[in-house]
Amino acid sequence: MQALPAPLQAAINHLLGQAAWAREKLAPFAGHAAQIKLPPFEAAFLIGADGTISVPAADAVLEVSIALPAATPLLALQGKDAVMRAARIEGSAEFAEALGFVIRNLRWDAEEDLSNIVGDIAAHRIVGGTREFAAWQRQAAQNLAANLAEYFTEEQPLIARQADIAAFAADIDRLRDDVARLEKRLQRLA
Repeated sequence: MQALPAPLQAAINHLLGQAAWAREKLAPFAGHAAQIKLPPFEAAFLIGADGTISVPAADAVLEVSIALPAATPLLALQGKDAVMRAARIEGSAEFAEALGFVIRNLRWDAEEDLSNIVGDIAAHRIVGGTREFAAWQRQAAQNLAANLAEYFTEEQPLIARQADIAAFAADIDRLRDDVARLEKRLQRLA
């Protein structure tokens, strides 16, 4: 059983260190081991008495297994919820529920970490500016996608419009029904 890489373990423990609620949620499961499978990687971790994670013993019994699809990096672009929907969790229901809750709700407080380096006011402004920039980037990407979709459906019709597809499907249904009626009439005549 391979343990989580040390940098990843340190990063998770840092996030847990910022969230007392998450450590409290995991602390009752001290000594319980879990495994994360993301093909081709598999890594295990152990919940410590303080609610942080550590390296499990070689003979530790895995109580929960979280299997993620190979497409997880792409799903992560859609957000944590998309990843969580695709995950298959097996094992102890209570432990799995606690892990799932922590994974869904754990957030990095970048402003807190940055304030230790540049001060509270500068950290607040940097994080606020970064959020605004990210929102602007998202909006620009959405606008570009909408413009490309409109161009390829209206100006250079490479993509069929939804209404055209629905009309085509209705025509196919009508043709199928007409052929069925025609077959019945032919059977009556024969």
